[in-house]
Amino acid sequence: MDRRNFTKFALSGLAFSFLSDSMGRAALPTDSGLIGAEPAKLAPVPATPRVVAEKPYAPLLERAKAALDNHAHHFELRDRVAIVDFDAPSKDMRMHIVDLIGGQTSSYLVSHGRGSDPGHSGWLHSFSNEPNSLASSQGAFRTGDIYVGQHGRSMRLIGLDPQNNNAEARAIVVHGADYVSEDHVASWGKCGRSEGCFAVAPHLVPQVLALLGPGRMLYADKLGTA
Repeated sequence: MDRRNFTKFALSGLAFSFLSDSMGRAALPTDSGLIGAEPAKLAPVPATPRVVAEKPYAPLLERAKAALDNHAHHFELRDRVAIVDFDAPSKDMRMHIVDLIGGQTSSYLVSHGRGSDPGHSGWLHSFSNEPNSLASSQGAFRTGDIYVGQHGRSMRLIGLDPQNNNAEARAIVVHGADYVSEDHVASWGKCGRSEGCFAVAPHLVPQVLALLGPGRMLYADKLGTA
């Protein structure tokens, strides 16, 4: 091989060696991927305590459970209860049907009687068990038969306490009413008033009656000053 070809060949081999070495270094894995290398340590994540907000109706639910025990012989079914929190205004979903086994809750708008709120403030101010008072009554009720009346499908209620034992005579029931709806609240800032019945939105009546059914407890009260 003459000197010119030898020199050309040598330079080509040197370039190839340099290129291969550069490519090899570029393809080398990082330190964290090398065999035997110590893995990168992540900064510990500080533990965040889980805060569970207490349901605002929890004290009323405890009172309802005590009433359920007190009136146990009246109830064939103790898996669900309905509580009506009359401390809340009528614009809030203040009827809560609580699954005592699974813990789930379904909440609804519900009216109070006009006799309990003569000025139509949207807040219940007082209870009454008197006939023609047009007021809401407090205490434990047993859900009765489902029937079809002037308000469509409705459910009778039997008052179990001295402060609501006229419920049947007063025809206090669960029924649907157009003045109890989110649209009504959006327009007026409150629900309309019943004559003492627990009125709910008409389209939710089937759901409410199915969840309650005859033989369960509805408990209504106001833990604040009435």
